[in-house]
Amino acid sequence: MTSNVLVVSKSRLEGQIELSGAKNSALKLLAASILSEDNIVLENYPSQLLDAQIHVDMLHALGKETMLISADTILIKESSNLKTNLTWEDRSIRNTLLILGALTARFGEARVPLPGGCKLGERKYDLHVMVLEALGARVWEEDDYLCSKVKDRLLGTDIHLPMRSTGATENAILAGSLAKGVTRIWNPHIRPEILDLITMLNDMGAHIKVFGQEHIEITGVEQLKGVRHKVIADSMEAITWLAAAVITKGDIEIHDFPYRDLEVVLTHLKAAGAKLYKGENSLIVRGGCCYPIEVSTGPHPGINSDVQPILAAWAAQAQGESRIIDLRFPGRYGYAKEMARMGVQYGISGDMLKVMGNNGGLIGTEVKALDLRAGIALTLCGLAAEGETVITDAWQIGRGYVDLIPKLKALGANCSGSIG
Repeated sequence: MTSNVLVVSKSRLEGQIELSGAKNSALKLLAASILSEDNIVLENYPSQLLDAQIHVDMLHALGKETMLISADTILIKESSNLKTNLTWEDRSIRNTLLILGALTARFGEARVPLPGGCKLGERKYDLHVMVLEALGARVWEEDDYLCSKVKDRLLGTDIHLPMRSTGATENAILAGSLAKGVTRIWNPHIRPEILDLITMLNDMGAHIKVFGQEHIEITGVEQLKGVRHKVIADSMEAITWLAAAVITKGDIEIHDFPYRDLEVVLTHLKAAGAKLYKGENSLIVRGGCCYPIEVSTGPHPGINSDVQPILAAWAAQAQGESRIIDLRFPGRYGYAKEMARMGVQYGISGDMLKVMGNNGGLIGTEVKALDLRAGIALTLCGLAAEGETVITDAWQIGRGYVDLIPKLKALGANCSGSIG
């Protein structure tokens, strides 16, 4: 992967922003396209994201064909029999686990590369294996690949998840859609991207019902049809621009803001100094002042683990100590060491990250984007730091943000470089 560089310096962001389609939703929908031989059209599709491009290339390797109808609309079609063996030597992504489930559900067998993606502490895939085995498949590792096979067809059953895992819930939904009989997923992780996946699958002919946070019930069907579906707005991008407006003491109107998906985060940030105003179909952020925060990540509707690096950038601008607890991925605090190069003082105690804010006294320097959200957190720090901040491995940021540099420039940011 090319080591792209993003250079930012102190700026005040002002203007309007349109949110792109959600990365965390689009990738699941791409995997779901494997379940049908019919055409799938995704609108508001973030075609420029590196992870989306990798996933599309994986679909090509399996035998799917794709075409960009426009910059944010993709057509996925199938002109020949799909392969069940995904031979892949480039960088892998964690979504290979969903490709495994989808292929197994439709064809009864699959072989995919072991998952990649951000290294967020211990991210095992035992729950994915448990889901497929519960539905009747045999799953095993073979070299650097994960394989599965079922004699005839997956059989519906009750799946009890020991924790609210997003990926395991998604895999159970994908696999259960074509399984014989009824599948019930107990203790699922009900979050916006999963509801988006369920909406698309039901429009394809699946029979999926959600019973709050308690369970999901899936009555399997023999085949699924094509669909035209609009990807939901990216809530992570929404939070990024909200934080950017306050950190730079700017003024940004975020259109199509996903209020319902971010109620908890909004409550915390409003209490932590953000000046928020509700527009007709937007959120207006008129700057504010970053106050110290104390938050813990958790299942939706709580604060997503992806948000906490952004909150650490917020904390770096506060006067006083902030405390962030990430119970899901406590190994995700590596970015704090990079922030320290800019003058951020921090400490890690067990699962807790303590950030001793210095009220904006950051100094630009060279830092490294260890993962996607770490990269954007460093970008936010750079927009408030004195001097120039050079972020290496900026391709990580390109995995999750469409047109970041043009959007930053349109808002008045001093930035240059490449993240693609």
